[in-house]
Amino acid sequence: MESSLSQIQALVTQIKNDIFSPTDFLSFVSPSAYDTAWLSMIPHPKQGISCPMFKGCLQWIVNNQKEEGFWGEDGSDGLPTIDSLPSTLACIVALKTWGVGEQNIEKGLAFIHANSNMLLKEKCDHLPRWFAIVFPAMVELAQATGLEVKFPKDLEGIISNIFLKRQHILGSEEDEDKYHYPPLLAYLEVLPSSYTYDKDDIERKLSGDGSLYQSPSATARAFLETGNQKCMEYLQSLVQRCPYGVPTTYPVDGELISLCLVNQIQRLGLAEHFTEHIDEILEQLYGSYKNREVREIEPHLVPGKIYKDSLSFRLLRMHGYNVTSRSFCWFLYDEELMVHMERNFEYFTSALYNVYRATDLMFAGENEVEEARLFSKKLLEKSQKLTIVKDNLVIFPNFQRVIEHELRHPWIARLDHLDNRMWIQENKLDTLWIGKASFYRLSCLHNDKLMQLAVENYNCRQSIYRKELEELTRWSKERGLSEIGFGREKTAYCYFAIATSTCLSLDSTVRIMVAKSAILVTVADDFFDMEGSLDELHSLTQAVQRWDGKGLTSHGSIIFRALDNIVNEIAEKHVHQQGCDIMENLRDLWGETFSSWMMETTWSKTGFVPSLDEYLQMGMTSIATHTMILPALFFLNYNLKSDHYESITKLLMASSRLLNDIQSYQKELEVGKKNFVILYSKANPKVGLENSIKYVKEILDAMKKQLLEHALMDGFNDLPKTCNLFHVSILRVFYMFFNSSNLFDSTAGLLHDINNAIYVPIK
Repeated sequence: MESSLSQIQALVTQIKNDIFSPTDFLSFVSPSAYDTAWLSMIPHPKQGISCPMFKGCLQWIVNNQKEEGFWGEDGSDGLPTIDSLPSTLACIVALKTWGVGEQNIEKGLAFIHANSNMLLKEKCDHLPRWFAIVFPAMVELAQATGLEVKFPKDLEGIISNIFLKRQHILGSEEDEDKYHYPPLLAYLEVLPSSYTYDKDDIERKLSGDGSLYQSPSATARAFLETGNQKCMEYLQSLVQRCPYGVPTTYPVDGELISLCLVNQIQRLGLAEHFTEHIDEILEQLYGSYKNREVREIEPHLVPGKIYKDSLSFRLLRMHGYNVTSRSFCWFLYDEELMVHMERNFEYFTSALYNVYRATDLMFAGENEVEEARLFSKKLLEKSQKLTIVKDNLVIFPNFQRVIEHELRHPWIARLDHLDNRMWIQENKLDTLWIGKASFYRLSCLHNDKLMQLAVENYNCRQSIYRKELEELTRWSKERGLSEIGFGREKTAYCYFAIATSTCLSLDSTVRIMVAKSAILVTVADDFFDMEGSLDELHSLTQAVQRWDGKGLTSHGSIIFRALDNIVNEIAEKHVHQQGCDIMENLRDLWGETFSSWMMETTWSKTGFVPSLDEYLQMGMTSIATHTMILPALFFLNYNLKSDHYESITKLLMASSRLLNDIQSYQKELEVGKKNFVILYSKANPKVGLENSIKYVKEILDAMKKQLLEHALMDGFNDLPKTCNLFHVSILRVFYMFFNSSNLFDSTAGLLHDINNAIYVPIK
């Protein structure tokens, strides 16, 4: 264990030094073989055709050919992607232009001949727009340079169709088409001479920095066509910053890279190691957010803006910053854009994915966020029916499975630890990549170290969890709870839920005490529901009230002794760590809970029908959520006030009760136990059970929004931020157990997740 922890700390230190001090955002961007090749083709203005202007770019091509013979990207399986075909052609053209790298050229041509069948056949029906524009032009350029580019004979039909598709695009699109990403002029380097543009057209579209759509390859061609001095200054500035391989887009958006870095760190489960750096990045981002000016954005940049704005919203809101929903929902107010998004949803898939995730943090009354959620969900579900996401704004490995996971398992019903595992396993390569092929993907050169740290960190957590679960299992057995002879044995379930629900830096004491309390609550609740007689239950309740177990026998005695052990252990640790005695607070909490169980049992035995308000007030206590978590909060600098719970705690208690009732009403109807769904249905006989459930779900949704606002925003309570976020974690536990079925009562429903969370390491 110590060895593992020291390894983790060494990696953390290394990553902090590499990534955060000082930050050069270009270090996050991998060189683009395609763009580097185009810069290397520019002749030196004084030495003409005998020498390239950017020798470093040409040398990079010579030195960076993959072992298999290609240049460009490989996928999550380590195999080349279709990007490798135009990239390899561009590189061998550059080498041929300057008469160097003969062996590299031969190897590249051999790769194209051997692999084009595999690369093109499986994607021939779904080749993206960028490929249809770039690939035919690179084949033509290679042949014009004197290179013999060979394709297998059975590809002739596919190659012909790609050329026809290019012809259709060039004939149907305008060079400034409003909603193509990017517009045709961004591909200036591969537009044929027959395409109508002139020097004035090009110079009119140059950005203030001298670039053409921030594309090095297009700007290289723009300079060759126009000799524009600003183009040259842009290219020289770029090569000065990146003396060898250049990125596919320049300049890069530093804020977007920072956002993606924070997002990646959090989703890999590493936030606890980089708290100060995350806080600093988000503080700077929030300053920019407050001071930003409203500007009209070029249409082809709209998906990138939606992506960035929705990711900003989620990260800032999750960290307690006051951000408005309009900051990412602005697209809802552009009817023309909405129609276009529906018609071309595949271009917006990654932006919509981030919109959908941003809406997880919806507060009460944010109707436009609700609208954005429904809209993004509809189009994401539509995207799931595609066999490939074409021209996607942000494509990362296994993106379709990630979207499916997001839609099938709501964030509120997922546990952080398992979410981290999914992200590690589905995100084996770089996170994003900015370029014309996939307009916003960014290759993070540091991702290997982050992934290594994520795996080490996950497996280390597992070893801690295994040890604690063994300790807990021993305790449950020694106290007689796991073998009491009735009810549900849920030791593993209880520990799994609390341990994996949060990545907050909660220590072992907190996990163990909440898990022990949850185990006891389960056993005691079952004793009241199915085993004890009224006399036995009354005796046990009275014993808890006076905190004296004399006279108790059998099951009642086992339960009280275990309870006394838990309370004494927690109180002693609190005195030791915090210096004050909370024994009376703990006894009062448990006394209140046992009294609520006794009252509900009396209702059931006597046939008394409480009002909905009476039931909910009692049910909020009997679900015992506060009994389990408030003692833990004592260790997070929270002082419980007598007869007073914070509003966030009340919301958690009520939500837990209603979530349980939705999934247990059938069982409780059979045994005559009271339940909110049943009581509402009986009070409103014309409504029916189905509509009663719908009504309760609407209440739950409103409570969830309130609780999130109370947890994330200042001014609703005096709790420390850690305590507020702990409430959110416990709410997610109850949603996980009761969102779509009663997983807590299942015998094997969670075994797979428990194994992945605690026992099966990530290799």
